[in-house]
Amino acid sequence: MSQVIDAWNQGDPYEYFMGRWSRLVAPLFLSWLNLPDDLSWIDVGCGTGALSDAIQKKCKPRFLTCVDPSEEFLQKTKKRISGGAEFVVGTASSIPIPSASVDNVVSGLALNFFPEMTVAIGEMKRVVKRAGTIAAYVWDYSDRMDFLRVFWDAASQVDPNARQLDEGVRFPICNVEKLSDAFRQAGLANITTSNLDATTTFKNFEDYWDPFLGGQGPAGTYLVSLDASRQNAIKAIVRKQLPIEKDGSIILLARALAVRGLRK
Repeated sequence: MSQVIDAWNQGDPYEYFMGRWSRLVAPLFLSWLNLPDDLSWIDVGCGTGALSDAIQKKCKPRFLTCVDPSEEFLQKTKKRISGGAEFVVGTASSIPIPSASVDNVVSGLALNFFPEMTVAIGEMKRVVKRAGTIAAYVWDYSDRMDFLRVFWDAASQVDPNARQLDEGVRFPICNVEKLSDAFRQAGLANITTSNLDATTTFKNFEDYWDPFLGGQGPAGTYLVSLDASRQNAIKAIVRKQLPIEKDGSIILLARALAVRGLRK
């Protein structure tokens, strides 16, 4: 099987596929952090701004910097956030911010996509002030990110090679013990973790299935690479496996795994 490159660069398809669920979990993450108002923040890998928007609304930041490699995603974030923020094209491996310059560095649903995660955590540590907070959360791909779990289990029945693209297999860091270990190896202190549970409610089967056809992320990128017959085979299995209510709606759990630590 030829390599399939994950696509994360088209704002509108991303919003339909993942953004609407990202907006549910971001406030849960900030409630868990429970940090005071009037602090400076960096959101690394901000995407279309779900976490940045929640920070602006919930935390009354003194200043907020949104960093992402995608200019298109940053434009979406700019439209969402009104004032008091800076938008910077950059990567997690080279955050374009001075050392020891912010109170909190966070990353939402992106840590596992950073090509050099150890370097990324080191960069977060570099830019945060002493005793500042570094925190992140990722989807629980291997267990309770239900709508993706159903998809990949069905895809593996049709195409055994699909397993190598399954986020639950590809991203072993999406585990509270391994997240803790990564933060510990970076020399952070007071490390804690938590589950963040949200409910994903789809109006009907089309509301579940159609976002995959936007070609975003590993699942969408994989699906649109297939011919129609294999797409339809996966679709049929998924339809049988989903818990479809009498009114056609589909209610599933979406769990994120959160980790936090302090720079010594």
